[in-house]
Amino acid sequence: MKIPLIRVLVVDDFEPWQRQVIAQIRERPNFKIIGMAEDGVEAIQKAEELQPDLVLLDVSLPKLSGIEAARKIRKLVPRAKILFLSASPDPDVVRAAFFVGGAGYVLKSDAGAALLQGMEAVLSGKQFLSRSLAEINEMGEMDG
Repeated sequence: MKIPLIRVLVVDDFEPWQRQVIAQIRERPNFKIIGMAEDGVEAIQKAEELQPDLVLLDVSLPKLSGIEAARKIRKLVPRAKILFLSASPDPDVVRAAFFVGGAGYVLKSDAGAALLQGMEAVLSGKQFLSRSLAEINEMGEMDG
């Protein structure tokens, strides 16, 4: 049985981070990077144009935040899964990310171990949260 190809859009404005993410994704033959974007506006345009299966989205982006971009991407590409990648462990930001339709939230500091794990989880329909953010989830604050 052939493994379906997962088409990924990477959205981040920090080039060294983009390279790190790309290197990790390239280790998996069933993932293909179909586009890159460096700000929220470009993220929305590329998502609509390319129709990715998965959007890896930074929260802090120029022009339009990742949270606002996600809200629009959900409307334009409803089947795409959104996995946030962020340096921010702020519980309010994490809640906002899930509220606008994010399926997962990976802290950049955890990405070495958690990125591919998070990608697999959200693609299989589960929610994913970085281990260092588990206490937010345990406090029951993610519900709602």
